[in-house]
Amino acid sequence: MNQLHTPNPSGNQETRRLSFMPSVSPSALRPPRPGGRGGSNRLPEFGSLFRTCTFTTVSASKKAAWAVAAAVFLPFVLAAPAAHADGKDARDTQPKPPLVMSEVGGALLGVPGTQVRLGAGAPVLPKELSARSWIVADAENGQVLAAHNAHWPLAPASTLKMLFADALLPKFPKTQNHLVTVQDLAGIGEGSSLVGVKEKQTYSVHDLWLGVFLRSGNDAVHVLTNMNHGLARTVKDMNDHAAELQALDTKVVTPDGYDAPGQVSSAYDLTLIARNGMTKPDFREYAATPRAVFPGIQKPGEKKRESFEIQNTNRLLTGDFGVPPYQGIAGVKNGNTTHAGATFTGVAERNGRVLLVTVMNPSSKEQHAVYRETARLFDWGFAALGKVKPVGELVPPRSARTQTSAPVGADPTSGGDASARPVQAVAAGRTGGVGTALAVAGGVLVFLAGAGFLVNRRWPLAVAAVRRRDRGEGR
Repeated sequence: MNQLHTPNPSGNQETRRLSFMPSVSPSALRPPRPGGRGGSNRLPEFGSLFRTCTFTTVSASKKAAWAVAAAVFLPFVLAAPAAHADGKDARDTQPKPPLVMSEVGGALLGVPGTQVRLGAGAPVLPKELSARSWIVADAENGQVLAAHNAHWPLAPASTLKMLFADALLPKFPKTQNHLVTVQDLAGIGEGSSLVGVKEKQTYSVHDLWLGVFLRSGNDAVHVLTNMNHGLARTVKDMNDHAAELQALDTKVVTPDGYDAPGQVSSAYDLTLIARNGMTKPDFREYAATPRAVFPGIQKPGEKKRESFEIQNTNRLLTGDFGVPPYQGIAGVKNGNTTHAGATFTGVAERNGRVLLVTVMNPSSKEQHAVYRETARLFDWGFAALGKVKPVGELVPPRSARTQTSAPVGADPTSGGDASARPVQAVAAGRTGGVGTALAVAGGVLVFLAGAGFLVNRRWPLAVAAVRRRDRGEGR
């Protein structure tokens, strides 16, 4: 049995691999893997830092001198403010969002800090949020329930593969086969996540997309890129598609999301891309697949080809040590590089309602922080539905806009109601909120035109059915 290739640890792609688990039941908690945690972020005990000191005999005159010195300087020591007591200096060293950001989807989304408009009975946002940027949106009507630096352009890591898939999926039938060449696998970045594609072996397009979605395989991305006439053509296709979706914070340099100068996206854009991708049946199926069988090597003279199992690296879908599967999760994509940190966009359904959450680069030291913060935002979003006023919207593609649509950047939340205009703008890193009255440009909601773009309310249930089918088949 050919084993899944795991690259040596590097700073640029997610290299920690999940062990294969027999079940992906959303309600089952995972026992610790053999051997427990591989490391610990716990600080050493005081005893390991400060040792008991043994002093030699000190003369009476020296003791008197020490007493006088203590009497002189002690008041100054006690009066001095405690340095770094509140962590403010540490916070000040963190990158700051731009003062001016895009207003696509609403003026509030371009304001730095947290934007939320709590109504009667609405839960407060979770305290344990450390991401530089995040967003919670209704996948069906496009309303943004809350956001934090939504349009901050940041390195996206492998979440950019959602745009790669959304742009290229329609180009190749899934049954098409491709014989992999040496050139197809050239130029893969050091430390990239790989699914195990080998040269001189034939793979179906379906196999390659499984490698992209489940294992975030840069080898599969490079093969599909060459099938699409190369890097320059694929990057142009992705940038053009981002512009069509009005994901205007996004600039593509590498299709696989590998760190590259100038390559950025935003929590808003990634959510927009995921929403559009989830309208495609194949995109939904791949994003929701927890595990699959992937072709291995067919040795010369042998009729049977080897195969091995691959498992989705989306830990909210499959679970991991300390991270149970999230109830109702249906995808979408995770990423992790040195420059981007951890990134994730997820979609989940509960009681017939569907939410999208994107989290980018948490600074928390807790294990799997990007998944934990995503789960907290999902929990908040489902509890807040109907109790908060939207702070913006996910705009439709350019081709879907009508002449009667509100201009890009208009606040879609006012509806002409003056009482809806005051907004709670919570400054980053603060617990309090400051109400600000913002001018509202336009009051007409954007119409979602075209049956191909409209998000059918039944698609999350269809995705759940796919997951149940896969578990039933023991994949």
